[in-house]
Amino acid sequence: MPTRPKKASPRRSGKSSTRQRHTLAQSKPKRTGKRWSHHVTETSDAMDIEHDIFKTGTAQEIADSLKRSLTRSKRRKGTPFQSAMSMLNFYINRAGRNLSKDRRNTLERAKGRLREAFGHKP
Repeated sequence: MPTRPKKASPRRSGKSSTRQRHTLAQSKPKRTGKRWSHHVTETSDAMDIEHDIFKTGTAQEIADSLKRSLTRSKRRKGTPFQSAMSMLNFYINRAGRNLSKDRRNTLERAKGRLREAFGHKP
């Protein structure tokens, strides 16, 4: 059975329509180089915390610092306990594999101390 020659499609004629050029130009936004987590910590309604508190200090120091910071902060939506626990979990989750076992254990203990500080059951 003989094959018929294909008709030339208007889109394959070498000319691209305005619509095609427009979608190609907007296919991907340019990256600004900043991480979204940095943007979240700078602009969200989370509490204002001491600089590098999660990187240094014992579990008790972290819990005390969080409790002290949230009482002064006007940038929170939930209860003080929710905000403190949220920030601690945010840091642990964003650090991921880069967090050493010792540091992760310290931060997990800080969660327990934070619960105690607010009178929540473990």
